[in-house]
Amino acid sequence: MFKDVQRISKTGSYTLVGASGEMSDYHAILRKLEGLERDNLNANDGFEHSPVEIYSYLRAVMYQARNKFNPLWNSLVVGGYKDGKAFLGSVDLRARRDEGGVIATGFGAHLALPIMRAKWHADIDEGEARALLEDCLRVLFYRDCRALDMVVLSKATADGTLVSDPYKIETDWSSASFVVPKAGEDGDGGW
Repeated sequence: MFKDVQRISKTGSYTLVGASGEMSDYHAILRKLEGLERDNLNANDGFEHSPVEIYSYLRAVMYQARNKFNPLWNSLVVGGYKDGKAFLGSVDLRARRDEGGVIATGFGAHLALPIMRAKWHADIDEGEARALLEDCLRVLFYRDCRALDMVVLSKATADGTLVSDPYKIETDWSSASFVVPKAGEDGDGGW
């Protein structure tokens, strides 16, 4: 619906938060996280929340909103790296949570998650991981008429978090069913 909206944000030095779903609710969540970050800065003691703590906080936020019958219509993915420990988890509007090596929300949970589970391994390097993610995003682009071929990738390492600039993934529409008209068609899309 919104073509030029970033759905992943840095939270502190160690954590990335991505969202699918309602953008206004995501912005409300980001404001809560900015308040948490501001409280840490005001304490001036050098403390920053870990990705696991941000994840637990967001789960509580989603649970509270659900219990007030005013859920935040998002599925969130939280990832990060602090103190030598990597973390990846997701939480949805009902405060259901999932943690593991591969996470997907929305349509990606149906199409991309099986691809990632088949090809992901614990010692995957950055190049292989990028190629795997691009393959998954390409499949999602081919299968969803509302999707865009512009993607943003992010990573969390011991050096901090990084969110890439948007870029186009390579696509190939030269399949015979796209190029050669089907029997009965005149080539202009008509009969």
